[in-house]
Amino acid sequence: MTNKYLKDPRTLYHTEGYHEPDRDTPATQNKMQFVPDCGEKSYVGNGKLEGRNALITGGDSGIGRAAAIAFAREGANVAIQYVAGEEADAEAVRDLIEAEGRKALIIPADLREEGAGAEIVEKTVEAFGALDILVLNSAQQIISESLEDLPMEQVRDTMNINIISMFESVKAAEKYLEPGATIITTSSMQAFAPTAKLLDYATSNGAVATFTKGLSEYFAPKGIRANSVIPGPIWTPLQLDQGNDDIENFGQTQPLGRSGQPVELASLYVFLASNDSSYVTGQLYGITGGARMI
Repeated sequence: MTNKYLKDPRTLYHTEGYHEPDRDTPATQNKMQFVPDCGEKSYVGNGKLEGRNALITGGDSGIGRAAAIAFAREGANVAIQYVAGEEADAEAVRDLIEAEGRKALIIPADLREEGAGAEIVEKTVEAFGALDILVLNSAQQIISESLEDLPMEQVRDTMNINIISMFESVKAAEKYLEPGATIITTSSMQAFAPTAKLLDYATSNGAVATFTKGLSEYFAPKGIRANSVIPGPIWTPLQLDQGNDDIENFGQTQPLGRSGQPVELASLYVFLASNDSSYVTGQLYGITGGARMI
């Protein structure tokens, strides 16, 4: 007898690779041939974040978009940071947030620039009057075939976006975060199993994991928690922005045999942002399709 309520994780979402060309920087979700599932039609909220105020970097597409949609449907006001060229994606997320009766704020900011990480925090507090969920999710991922081909400008940009801007945002947010507030970072499996072609990206994400564990120690006495989500191969525009050279086989070697969709991470971000995870801090949560983090 087959239980109709069980869903096979191997076939629940897209099961094959992808046939899409690289896009101009920045790659945007609205122009993808196979649009990632960020929960636009499927995520149902339960009031877990009622009265909360969130800021999500990189919230216009992919994993950040999925978190933004979920947070709004759980009752939170949501601000998202995005970069120039991603206006259409950001506006679409704003509309989805406002459709839930929540306040939405979209903030264009280049996190390569000094001070941008702090500026987006101040704009969020100005708009909402408070900040109690900080999701540091924005990232740059660009393939370089060799160290010789890896420009130091790219290394600096990757570090500025992927880790230094996190320091700026947390430093700016500290004075606003009250007991019960949460910080969630997005790292990557690359922090534990680095790919040679993504050396700067992998290194920055190793720093993100360490940063998060350190934040948890620092903030625990203040009643503020910090945790990190560690995605494996998740289908997002990041993969089309010079970030992957084997799109046709993307995710196919994972134990579950497919890539993940952003919506599959949404509930974890909600869990880490909500009181359901009140005894959880300093943890690294892998969503990897079965690949081991260590």
